Amino acid sequence: MDLSSRLRLYIISPPKIKELWRVEEALKGGATAVQLRLKDVPKSEILQSAKWLKKMCNDYGALFIVNDYVDVAIEAHADGVHLGADDMALTVARERVGDLIIGRTVRSVADAVNAVKDGADYLGAGSVFKSRSKDSKVIGLETIKAISSSVHIPVVAIGGITSINVINVLSTGVAGVAVLSAIMYHPNIFEETKKFRKIIDSHFLPHERGT
Repeated sequence: MDLSSRLRLYIISPPKIKELWRVEEALKGGATAVQLRLKDVPKSEILQSAKWLKKMCNDYGALFIVNDYVDVAIEAHADGVHLGADDMALTVARERVGDLIIGRTVRSVADAVNAVKDGADYLGAGSVFKSRSKDSKVIGLETIKAISSSVHIPVVAIGGITSINVINVLSTGVAGVAVLSAIMYHPNIFEETKKFRKIIDSHFLPHERGT
């Protein structure tokens, strides 16, 4: 399976360790990738959580990505690391992580082109819509479409994506969508993840069959 296919339904973990149990419900429902994004947590606990989630993702055949912490990604044997726009330079990160996947947050076509030039493997673009979990600038569907068409690597849209608007996001040409609140805090995580997957698969499968 190529990287684009593995990024189709990219789950962002809840920010608190006590809520990480929610991730397995999403994996059961069909999440294809998980990013561990913990805030205000000691590094030792982030590493412990990363090792636990890496094993869980292996069990479900999903990619496991660590947000921000290159050293944790390496030590936990994650599949990759995701770096924010103001985090470590991609060239420096590549020297440290070797062949691990590197994702970069972008908010414009210029950001995207520069990230590709610097060696990113995929891009996280957004915020598409106003997000409940993060106060990020909204860039909208047209900018997502422009970013997607400007680069040759997978683009994952993020920010305010729900099962209602996800089909509009997919129509911009992105490889997948990243979701936190709409799945992680849904009353039935498993069923909502299945709903997302059904919509996403219905979008991509006809293209893969050449129809």
